[in-house]
Amino acid sequence: MRASAIVASWLLPIALNVMQGQARAASASEVAAYPVRPVRLILASGPGSSPDVIGRLLGNKLTEAWGRPIVVDNRPGATGLIAVEMLANAAPDGYTLGMFTMTNLIAMLMFQKYMLASELGAVSLVGTTPFAIVVNASTPARTIAEWIAYAKARPGELRYGSTGMWGSLHLCMENFNGINGLTMTHVPYKSAVPVMADLIAGAIHVFCPAVPMLPPFLKSGKVRALGVTYKEPTSLLPGVPPVADTVAGFALYGWYGMHVPLKTPPEIVRKINAEIVKALRDPKLVKVMAAAGTEAAGSTPAEYTAFLRKDTDYWTRLLKDSGATLGQAGK
Repeated sequence: MRASAIVASWLLPIALNVMQGQARAASASEVAAYPVRPVRLILASGPGSSPDVIGRLLGNKLTEAWGRPIVVDNRPGATGLIAVEMLANAAPDGYTLGMFTMTNLIAMLMFQKYMLASELGAVSLVGTTPFAIVVNASTPARTIAEWIAYAKARPGELRYGSTGMWGSLHLCMENFNGINGLTMTHVPYKSAVPVMADLIAGAIHVFCPAVPMLPPFLKSGKVRALGVTYKEPTSLLPGVPPVADTVAGFALYGWYGMHVPLKTPPEIVRKINAEIVKALRDPKLVKVMAAAGTEAAGSTPAEYTAFLRKDTDYWTRLLKDSGATLGQAGK
């Protein structure tokens, strides 16, 4: 599915930019000179994870464009709360960015803190990506149907990993298991890389990561992708069928988006946005991102704000329907 089509399906029929009414104006000289020093990019995940891969690819392009280094600051833990809180409390001057994901939006809903749609400044949707259900390559199951049968024959014996309670990787497997009547033990981690390490080692049995982190693991032959979470086949993970081919209606569409502290001057936000969108239109970056499992997007701050509000409403309903109590995650 094209990223533009995914974005269009989620946009509200309004143009919002909450930052503009709340941020101070930046002088023409500040805007023209920006950036005059290194820019920090906070990521809510560890090195080697999907957001880390995409964040560093985009950061390299911004470094080239601005002639100032983009310094990646990995802050995994608490399903993104640590990183999101850092950005929310950073100086609103354009020198601290944060790239967050659907997982982080869901987690902030659970914590009821630092809502991405209203308590951070939206810059641009960066890209969209599917997830995939993967197992250790030594597992006899080679398809989703075979995995379901394998798991049903071992109720309570199998373990699945995630990057934290109520994140997208947790909800992916909870939803999959619930639909198929499977009973497994959830093992939460701080980031995705140690989950993959334990999957390879056999400490856990199944995982539902975002596709960008998968290529090196799939090439190693140590893990096997059974199904992708788009409803249709995707070139981002060629040869892997949709889970929905076996489990009707099953789908999970991931995304990455760039943020700044809420009161960052709108003129600076627009300059950052213009450079990000330009980078995401570069055929070389588009190709590299696709190879890493992500379709480049790019949007205005208003479009991304609308996207976030729509996704916030969707996940709020889904979490409540699942029995989750919002605001209880940190207690």
